[in-house]
Amino acid sequence: MSRIPTAELSRYLLAGQLTRNGCLYSQIPRIPPARQLRRPSTGQTRTLNTQSDPTTTPTTPQNAPTPAITPLRKQLKDQAKAAKASGKKKKKKNVDNQTVPGWDLTVGIEIHAQLNTARKLFSPAASSVNDKPNSHVALFDVAMPGSQPLFQPETLIPAVRAALALGCNIQPVSRFDRKHYFHWDQPSGYQITQYYHPFARDGCISLQARDGIAAEDGEGVEIGIQQVQMEQDTAKTMAQPGGVHWLDFNRVGLPLVEIITRPQIHHPATAVALVRKVQMLLRSVDACVLGMEAGGLRADINVSVRRTGAEGLGTRTEIKNLSSFKAVEDAIIAERDRQIAVLEAGGVVAGETRGWSLGSTETRRLRGKEGEVDYRYMPDPDLAPVVIGEDLVARLASSLGMLPDAEVDQLIDEYGLSAKDAISLTTIDNGSRIEYFYRVLDALEQQLGIKADIESTDDAKQRRALIAANWCLHELGKLVETAPGVETAALSGDAETLVPSAALATILAHLHSRRITTKVAKELFWRAFRREISADTVTTAIDDDGLWFKELSQDEYAALADEVVQGEEKVLGEFARFKQGKAKAYPQGKLMFLVGKMMRQGGDQRMDPAEAERVLRARIEEVHLSGLGE
Repeated sequence: MSRIPTAELSRYLLAGQLTRNGCLYSQIPRIPPARQLRRPSTGQTRTLNTQSDPTTTPTTPQNAPTPAITPLRKQLKDQAKAAKASGKKKKKKNVDNQTVPGWDLTVGIEIHAQLNTARKLFSPAASSVNDKPNSHVALFDVAMPGSQPLFQPETLIPAVRAALALGCNIQPVSRFDRKHYFHWDQPSGYQITQYYHPFARDGCISLQARDGIAAEDGEGVEIGIQQVQMEQDTAKTMAQPGGVHWLDFNRVGLPLVEIITRPQIHHPATAVALVRKVQMLLRSVDACVLGMEAGGLRADINVSVRRTGAEGLGTRTEIKNLSSFKAVEDAIIAERDRQIAVLEAGGVVAGETRGWSLGSTETRRLRGKEGEVDYRYMPDPDLAPVVIGEDLVARLASSLGMLPDAEVDQLIDEYGLSAKDAISLTTIDNGSRIEYFYRVLDALEQQLGIKADIESTDDAKQRRALIAANWCLHELGKLVETAPGVETAALSGDAETLVPSAALATILAHLHSRRITTKVAKELFWRAFRREISADTVTTAIDDDGLWFKELSQDEYAALADEVVQGEEKVLGEFARFKQGKAKAYPQGKLMFLVGKMMRQGGDQRMDPAEAERVLRARIEEVHLSGLGE
């Protein structure tokens, strides 16, 4: 058979046009003409086949009215109203819907993560997906005849770092295979992957209760990683009104790692926790900088059910391309319930690929389940084996640094943070918030004159860490919520752009030393955000505005405490009941009620709430309840 001319092959690949000469035309249904899409910036045209059915070409009158497009938010609201009007039962909360009596759920996950590299996997084209569409496309990326894949060795570095973070064993030799399927987003008709000989195997991820696993899994669970393989991404499809699809080939050929877990997950919440943990691990070692929210990580979920006590696993279905944590949990629950309903009705679950849409209540069938035979896996003849030296693995392992679990443990044990705050610090802003916290804490200790070679007490160290963490997390979060126009800046990934760490540390040094009140500190924090003051001018601003904290004396505290309890015999009775053993819990709420009265009467500019509480508690015990027996 003679070689097909390049121009003819190009017309087929890009426009779906076939020549009238030869046998192909008589055997393949005719593909309708492609639409011409003009690129406004260059005046060039791109041809894209816009019909989903290759055998029919719908015709639309010229003056036909354009159908109105209903916003997705309105569609969801209308669906919710319709469901409520129909009298359907209210959907269970996911936290209460982790198990179904009499049935066991088994889940396996395949996570596709985009590697943080400058080049594509098999071409020197740049790996940027945010630039002008189709501006970073090499000949091999669009399968031009005669083009050959050229493995880019630098893509191996973040891949190995990812596998090491997942506890995998790096294979000294790995090979690439062709996975055949035809779709418009895959120009060559096959995807290059590592099905038979991946570069990493046998990893493990430990999940704890603090990671958000299902309560049914107890304090922790371990999920095995079967293998991690490198593969190329497809083009990006952008759906347009009228059944039109645009293709951006900037994404085709981007390097991915596919992480395949063992089927050891049995609750939807634990599946979500695993995907979240994988994303956090990949970010922590700089292997993947784009998470689910930015399209850099996608998950395929394999779901099967069986009756409790039955041997083996049920028929599995695969839910493709889930792009949010909520979608992972909702889709698993929906597919689990669908399979159970089919089996309880006496039916048979078909092995198939299914899809999930935002706001859905059930999965939908996409196609029959492809197997190894359908994909016709074969070794890629154009790519040599990848050999990874032990010296490279050792070097990368030594450079991983502290992984998230170890860092969270340190924040809890050494710095005294809660598990929730520790996890938030390590995950917010793609991990840059924890760096901001460390900068603030270091600068705070310098402001307080604490030297690194002088070991302070654990309590003092934790007190400094807690105040820094509170302001880096909660107070900064409140600032973002209340300040107009800050949301966009907050998503830049660095809190330093909102309030410089040096300025915050100076404010906290005065607050920690009780030279200013919390109210004054918040005002200074706001002014630092607006760049009205800096680290060098915080103290001057306090001087100029007379904001220094002039605390009451102990005698003044005591006199004020005695004053606020006057006429509060009922409240004092609660304290008396506790002292006499007639009440199980100390009336802390009543105490704080009296502290509030003290703050209002004495003026919060001269009072420390903690000191007011201490003095008030002591005066009630020593003076007002002194005559009562134990």
